[in-house]
Amino acid sequence: MGRDKAFVHLAGKPLIEHVIERSAELGQDETILITNMPAQYAHLGLPMHRDILPNKGSLGGIYTALVQAQCPDVLVLACDMPFVNSDLLRYMADQIRADIDIVAPRVDCYPQGLHAIYKKTCIAPIANQLAADRLKIIRFYDQMRVRYLDETEYAAFDPLGRCFANLNTPAELAEAERLLCASD
Repeated sequence: MGRDKAFVHLAGKPLIEHVIERSAELGQDETILITNMPAQYAHLGLPMHRDILPNKGSLGGIYTALVQAQCPDVLVLACDMPFVNSDLLRYMADQIRADIDIVAPRVDCYPQGLHAIYKKTCIAPIANQLAADRLKIIRFYDQMRVRYLDETEYAAFDPLGRCFANLNTPAELAEAERLLCASD
């Protein structure tokens, strides 16, 4: 997009506000933002934390969220996913158990690491990945107990899988705008 996607406008408001609104009523104890530019997000009125380990990409952000969160289970969502489905998120939260470290949907067999729930048990494996500069989010999943949700399972909540769509191009933004207008 050539700019911070969190502030790209869709249907009259920044993408991040769509994500926050769609995930606001899940019964969570806290909502935090991981950002290295807190002044730009101050208007949202949420607690914010800078990356503990700068320049480590999304995996570094997940690590920071897990370390800073007060809760043992942390829902991680990317800022550019305007069709997040609150019913699916509730279902995902219901899947957390003592013997599960991660709940992650899969699209075409690929885990959605920025639309997943992580337990604090993931902190040490993520720290090891970051120390080795291995920044691919799902690279540590093989060390964890993962509960995958495949299409047949999440289709009841989102048959088209739109909730996993992140907006990376002006064309994707235009399509999202069209979809939002069509649903009104």
